[in-house]
Amino acid sequence: MDIIGYVASIFIGISLGLIGGGGSILTVPMLVYLFGISAELSTAYSLFIVGTTALVGGIRNATLGNVNYKTAVVFTIPAFIAVYVTRAFVVPKIPAEIVTVGDFVLTKDVAIMIFFALVMLAASVSMIRDKRGEVEESDEEVEPQFNIPAIIAEGAVVGVLTGIVGAGGGFLIIPALVLFAKIPMKKAVGTSLLIIAAKSLIGFIGDVQRPDLEIDWTLLLSVTAIAVVGIFIGIYLAKFIDGKKLKKGFGWFVLLMAIYIIGKQL
Repeated sequence: MDIIGYVASIFIGISLGLIGGGGSILTVPMLVYLFGISAELSTAYSLFIVGTTALVGGIRNATLGNVNYKTAVVFTIPAFIAVYVTRAFVVPKIPAEIVTVGDFVLTKDVAIMIFFALVMLAASVSMIRDKRGEVEESDEEVEPQFNIPAIIAEGAVVGVLTGIVGAGGGFLIIPALVLFAKIPMKKAVGTSLLIIAAKSLIGFIGDVQRPDLEIDWTLLLSVTAIAVVGIFIGIYLAKFIDGKKLKKGFGWFVLLMAIYIIGKQL
């Protein structure tokens, strides 16, 4: 199962490189079901793996001119404050056994995985449905039109979500950048990667400071290195693959994964 896990790791990066998101949706189930890591620790690992991989992809997109830095800063500040507070103070306070009804016990790990699956369902719907009113991808430089309160609010929501389930939130970030900042899709993907990197790695710092979490750095760095290779493959393939069709297909895959996780946990 470990070998399958390492092979699957490359698809984390490929997903981030192709559609600017989806990496964490693969990471947490992979760590839980293939490597046998607890759900809580898997969300911490996911922050580092996805954050580092997204950082490499974001830097690569920056060299191609596909990053809007002002938008990234406005979105990232509330996001990383929210994710750090959530990881450092909120998640550790969740009790190991949340609810007990007769013989049924809702544990912290099961609750995290079910909530993660619900996030996956929301992500799959976002990726599958045809969105109207999106800014089409263009080679022309478009001056962003900021809806700053909306961007800040979205950043805080994504930060809390990232903190709880270790998800980068690309499926929420990209629509927010397109609709609230009015930037082209290509720049939204590049900007999303830098935002994901910043808030994920800040969130992971909150985990490193916790004495109750033992981190297997050999496993973590190995999976991360493979995922980084994947993001270069994804960025290269993005030149030849229709991103919208790929996103819809990936959405159906995420939907099936979410149903599987809910069924397995319940």
